[in-house]
Amino acid sequence: MELRTKVVKSAELKNIIIKCLYFDKAISCAELSEILDKSIPSISKAVNELIEEGFVVEQGYAPSSGGRRPLMYALRPEAMYILTVAMDQLSTRIQMVDLLNNPVSEVVMTELKLLNNPQSLPRLVDYINDYIISTGISKDKIAGIGIGMPGFINAREGINYTYLDAGGQSLTQVITAKTGIPTYIENDSSLIALAEQKFGIAKAKKDVMVINLGWGIGLGMIVNGELYRGHDGFAGELSHIPLSEGDGTLCTCGKRGCLEAEASMLVVAEKAIRGIKKGHISSLKHTDKDHSKVVGNAIMEAANRGDQFAIELLSDAGYKIGNALAILIHIMNPESIVLSGRGAMVGKILMAPIQQALNKFCIPRLVNSTQLLISDLGFNAELTGAAVLVMENFDKENKTQLITTKQAIMEKATKTNPKKKSLTLN
Repeated sequence: MELRTKVVKSAELKNIIIKCLYFDKAISCAELSEILDKSIPSISKAVNELIEEGFVVEQGYAPSSGGRRPLMYALRPEAMYILTVAMDQLSTRIQMVDLLNNPVSEVVMTELKLLNNPQSLPRLVDYINDYIISTGISKDKIAGIGIGMPGFINAREGINYTYLDAGGQSLTQVITAKTGIPTYIENDSSLIALAEQKFGIAKAKKDVMVINLGWGIGLGMIVNGELYRGHDGFAGELSHIPLSEGDGTLCTCGKRGCLEAEASMLVVAEKAIRGIKKGHISSLKHTDKDHSKVVGNAIMEAANRGDQFAIELLSDAGYKIGNALAILIHIMNPESIVLSGRGAMVGKILMAPIQQALNKFCIPRLVNSTQLLISDLGFNAELTGAAVLVMENFDKENKTQLITTKQAIMEKATKTNPKKKSLTLN
């Protein structure tokens, strides 16, 4: 029992160190000691074991600050891989990344409609398994699968109450069982917020509202430095703030006049299709075979080229988004608001109408203290957030695998040589 306890503690400490190095990139033993509140000898021992096991490498010495320069340590990128999945209502992207979030295979995007599609879950599992096979990477080298998806999600239980029906079972358990890899799910907008906080423009900020401008309009909230999920995990439903009275456009939620029904990219695309049919002058082209998604992408590209009709459509949506953000600012008083996700590519066009709405609807003292930012991660934010999700859970779940493996080695060695009761594994 004493030996097993030591193995457990050793595995826990090493997984926590791996997690720290993932987020901090390079760090010294002294810094790890301070962060983890562990003695320097304990940290040094664990780091040296991780070097022997191929997880950690020496990164060189830190810049001189007047004293002896500390030796820095970093993760070996190819020690493990992370499978990232980014879903929206219409399509799914999959990519494998290393421990520095660098892609090790091409992104594959596949059409996968979620609404009213009972085959969406089995198809997702097939896509994941096929993609893993195509990379040639062994499953035991994959730390986990992180999936961002739209809908009302209880990340703790692994349930999506809106899409991907698992027959009442936990999605994470179903996908883990069918892939053989630990799987974690989270709302897509929450993952985008995590990505912006850990590796994006909101890095190290404490109170940030991250707007996911996709086919819908999502919100991820960083409150006091932590992702805020609310009581049941459903916090951040900005898209369903009502902007008009009962005669407004019907939303997918069943209500009328929601922000998403008035200003989402799908709505903008539908307005563009109607406008083109009525003869609006534009560089945009449309045929009845074109999907709203195709038109939505074309609108953003045309707007960035200066197409007046496309800019007018986006400006109208931006003003309505600004109206909703005014409500958000009054409630949350955030330090920053980040425009992220797919729509970040037209962030500069949206900024002016959003700011105009904020000036009109917001108390000046509040809006003046809130910084409006455009994401650098943009469309890649959800994939990055999916990797963050896996590593956020690395010291909670993956320790079981390490402990089990080491315990098996210990038991095998003990059976081989019963006299070695004091066998220790570091």
